[in-house]
Amino acid sequence: MAEEAQSVVFVGNNWDGTVNVFNDKTYSKVGLINVVPDKRERMRAIVLNPVKLVAFQAVRNLIGEGHDQLVDDMYSSNDGKLLIASRPSFADVVAIDIASGKIVWRFEVEGYRADHMGLSPDGTKVAVSASTGNVVHILDINTGKQVGKFASGNSPHENVYSKDGSKIYHASIGYVFTPLDPYFFDWTKGERVFQVVDTNNYQVIKKFNMADKLKAAGFKNLSPAVRPMAHTPDEKFFYFQLSFLHGFVEYDMVNDKVTRLAKLPNLVPNMPLEQYVNDSAHHGISMNGAGTKLCVAGTMDDYVAIVDRANFNYQILKGLGKKPYWVTSNKTGDLCYVSWSGTDQMSVIAYDTGKEVARVNVGSHPQRIREGYAPANWMN
Repeated sequence: MAEEAQSVVFVGNNWDGTVNVFNDKTYSKVGLINVVPDKRERMRAIVLNPVKLVAFQAVRNLIGEGHDQLVDDMYSSNDGKLLIASRPSFADVVAIDIASGKIVWRFEVEGYRADHMGLSPDGTKVAVSASTGNVVHILDINTGKQVGKFASGNSPHENVYSKDGSKIYHASIGYVFTPLDPYFFDWTKGERVFQVVDTNNYQVIKKFNMADKLKAAGFKNLSPAVRPMAHTPDEKFFYFQLSFLHGFVEYDMVNDKVTRLAKLPNLVPNMPLEQYVNDSAHHGISMNGAGTKLCVAGTMDDYVAIVDRANFNYQILKGLGKKPYWVTSNKTGDLCYVSWSGTDQMSVIAYDTGKEVARVNVGSHPQRIREGYAPANWMN
């Protein structure tokens, strides 16, 4: 981090295309960034292209719950000058100069929708999933130039870099927007695979269908679509949320097998699967710095769970908000950030006590939360 940068927390508001910026210690508001300053220009280009217009409407109505998706994920450059954001409805990634609010570069992804991103440990590259292009683009954070890419299954989703930056752990989730949700229609959801990618050449060094691993572990009726994921500090054990699952599974990356299933309370047992938002029962999972506890967003259940990794005992936090859609641990690993997409707030929860220590108001439909940097004296 450059000396002239300040440490902050970014909260992306998907439906109104803004990013709230908070001090990472006091959670006082530092500013608000408009991620769609070129909205009029982008909309003009979409309206004039019939194919893009159909895709834009599909994103709004099939995935966005009737709303445009204007900011999905975001990261800052280490010097605090740039905010890199993926914009699903515009099928692109942009770099915003935080001080001026102007777009520095723009990259159009393959297909018609941009999704989750991952930031390399050295802060020089972002991996962005192109949902309908079935590829992941690797971009230089300062120039927006593509420096690599790799193929994925249908609807590439989560990208997580290894601690040393040598690998990307990636999952595709399939067609989560279709109404054919009962298990016997699972074959209609497309190709869903988990991949480990070598960042030296962006070649896939490991690839498997979670359905095979679940069947071998005796969980054949679970969806194989890996949603958000977390892992132990040594990256030997991964914790995967799956479509429709109230809980998560533990995966032994060394021995390539599912080892345990964590069942968390289903507080909506009578809700039809078709009403789960994009097939997500739970969407958001993170681990504390010690690797002993997990923070889980119970999206359709309106709770957050703090789960002991050793025995999967859990503490449920209810009444804080509605539809938690993402969780992130802070850099020191003692706090969990939670976005409440249904009530437009962010909570800060302490891992050791399982109690909320702060809550702040944000914009419309918050999702991704990322720690990063902004110019030292910047306030907006």
